Amino acid sequence: MTLDALLAAIGLAAGLATLLGGWLALRFASRIHLVLGFSAGAVIGVALFDLLPEALKLAGADQDPRLVTTVVALGFFVSTRDLGHRGHLGAGSLTIHSFLDGLAIGLGFQVSTAVGSVLAIAVLAHDFSDGVNTVNLTLVGSAGRPAARRWLLADALAPLGGILLSRLIVVPRNALAIVIAAFAGFFLYIGASELLPDSHHRHPRAWTTIATLMGAALIYAVVTLSGG
Repeated sequence: MTLDALLAAIGLAAGLATLLGGWLALRFASRIHLVLGFSAGAVIGVALFDLLPEALKLAGADQDPRLVTTVVALGFFVSTRDLGHRGHLGAGSLTIHSFLDGLAIGLGFQVSTAVGSVLAIAVLAHDFSDGVNTVNLTLVGSAGRPAARRWLLADALAPLGGILLSRLIVVPRNALAIVIAAFAGFFLYIGASELLPDSHHRHPRAWTTIATLMGAALIYAVVTLSGG
C-alpha cells in the first residue's frame, strides 16, 4: 500500500469513527444528560491531557511556556463572548480541530512512519468522542438536529481534508503550538462552563458525574497508550 492510500484509509476511518459517535448522540437524545456529562469530561480531558501538553511540546525551547499558557487563557476568555452562537461556534471549532488532527497525521508521516502511526492511533481513538461532542455542542446551542447532522458530516470529512492538505504544505511547529493552545483554552471553556453545568441542570445525579469522569478517563487512557 502506498503512503497516499494509507493516509486516505486513515482519513476515512477517522470519519467513520466520528459518524458513529454522532449517531449514538442523536439516537439516545433521551439520555442526553449522560452523553453531555461524558462529553464534558472528554472535552476537558482533550484540553488538559492532549492539547496543552502537545502545544508545550511543539513550542519546545524556542518559546516561553508562559506564552503558550497565555494563549490558552485567551482562548478561554474570548470564548465567553460567544454564548449566543455557541452551537455553531463549538461544532465549527471541533471541525477545525478534526481538520488539524488530519493535518497532524499527514505531517507526522512526513517525519517518520512511527510518528505518523502513533498520531493516527490517537486521532482514531478520540474521533468517536469528537462526533459525540459535535452533536452535543450543536444541540446545546439550540441549533437543532438538522444543523447537528450537517456539522457531524463536516466533522467526519475534516480529518481527510487535513491529510490532503498535509501533502501540499508544511506548518511551522511554533505556529501550530499557538493554534493548539488556543483550542485548549476554548475546549476548557465549553467543557467546564457549558457542557458540564448543562448536564447537571438536565439531570443532576451521581451517574452524570460518573459519566464525566469516564469521559476524562477515556481521553487520559488514549493519550497515555498512544505515548502522548
